Amino acid sequence: MEDYLVSEDDILLRSEKEFHNAAKRNDVGRMQDLMKKGVDIKAKNKLDRKALHWAAGAGNEEAVRLLLEHDTDVDHADSFGMNALLLAAWFGHLKILQILVACGAKLNCENKNGLSLLHCAAQRGHIRVLEFIVEDLEDVQLDRADKSGKTALHLAAEHGQLEVVEFLIGLGCAHSIKDKEDNTAQHLAAKHGHAEVLQKIVETGEDIDEKNIDGLTALHLSVDGGHYDCVRLLMDMGCSVNALTNKNESALHFAAQRGFVREAGLLVEAGTDTNVVDNTQHNSALHIAVLGNYTEIVKLLIDAECELDIPDHRLQTALHMAAEHGRHNMVELIIIAGVNLRLLDKQGKTSLDVAARGNHVNVVDMIIKADRFYKWEKDQMTSDTDPLAGRTLTFKQDHQPETQHMRSVIWRLATKYLGQGEWKTLAQYWGFTDAHVRAIEHQWTGTKSYKEHGHRMLLIWLHGVVIAGENPIKGLYEALVGINRTDLAECIRQKANADPNSPKKCSAM
Repeated sequence: MEDYLVSEDDILLRSEKEFHNAAKRNDVGRMQDLMKKGVDIKAKNKLDRKALHWAAGAGNEEAVRLLLEHDTDVDHADSFGMNALLLAAWFGHLKILQILVACGAKLNCENKNGLSLLHCAAQRGHIRVLEFIVEDLEDVQLDRADKSGKTALHLAAEHGQLEVVEFLIGLGCAHSIKDKEDNTAQHLAAKHGHAEVLQKIVETGEDIDEKNIDGLTALHLSVDGGHYDCVRLLMDMGCSVNALTNKNESALHFAAQRGFVREAGLLVEAGTDTNVVDNTQHNSALHIAVLGNYTEIVKLLIDAECELDIPDHRLQTALHMAAEHGRHNMVELIIIAGVNLRLLDKQGKTSLDVAARGNHVNVVDMIIKADRFYKWEKDQMTSDTDPLAGRTLTFKQDHQPETQHMRSVIWRLATKYLGQGEWKTLAQYWGFTDAHVRAIEHQWTGTKSYKEHGHRMLLIWLHGVVIAGENPIKGLYEALVGINRTDLAECIRQKANADPNSPKKCSAM
């Protein structure tokens, strides 16, 4: 059969490809048949890999011995810099390694990344190969670094090879060597979530708060990776929960960025400073959690009594951000916790202005409800009793069955009876501010927008009346009389009093 290239993507002839495959499966018989036919046993594929590479990597002792009888170039490296010896160490084939060493393979070889025999075996966790390298070979440098500055201990820690880490530490390797990013083995174990390895390294007495080139400690890295067990271990070992990176970020910043609630909870419980701001965006953990839409972390931080009114580089508070993105649940959490609703950002906008500009209607209404509520609450401070005792405070849309009748009355009033400017007159009568009216009016739905505006304003007013425990029909009657719409007031009173299901009847005449 004519010998030809396997494919356009390969540079091997068909017989050479078959020879490589036979070496992979340790088919010595087929290899010998092809050798008799004159196959080039040193033929290399497009990765510059020959049959000896495949046989050594697969641990095929018979194939390796056969090839070594005819191929003396035992140190030839493929395009990755891997020769047969390094491949044997990488895949943990001790017998192959011994055969190659006996044939004179160079022991100080390394691949293109600077990985030596020791690096390969350590990274892959081949303890018997490591023992052979250390005990039977000469001039083995335990702390030799690859091109990224990593020693065998770095690589073992990074890949979670506990037995190797214990072995290397037992041999007396250096624990505090840093790679080119100033990471110690401790950093790498924490970064990749290898808790048992991390514990072993920490027990050597390594500085638990050592920082890398970016100022990150093992705690920062374990939190960033969401490695709960590592975070808990480091805290139990006494790490600093308030260590800051070069960007002035605490571990809590990283938990907030990733939305890791459990890790954030550990940090808060340990007493971390919840109000630290970074030096790039001037963001606190609360800002970051709001931006990431991590409601549970926002709640966690609020429960920890973090500072709510910290401004970022745009002078925006967390409430500004939540309002800008229309995040209803976060807005409610923040405003219930108690914030300064009048704070201005760099553009001179309040959180209410920001919500209106984003056309987040429900958020606008919630903020107005909150603003009116806090004014009412302040007015009630002289009272000896808590007006909200036993009730849950909410600023969201009202869907209570108890208010359904009144909401229907309000809907009819706004859409059928109030004139174009009358909702504003009512709003002024009830103490809505100009900013409240502007925010409501920002929503545009067409020439009949005033009906929607009036309806929203009336629902906001109703929220305050319900909280205050007042009679809404009575309040509406008095307000309509106050703006000279006695006709409407009488109509409302009569309809309310005629409805047997109305929870509140008007007795003000």
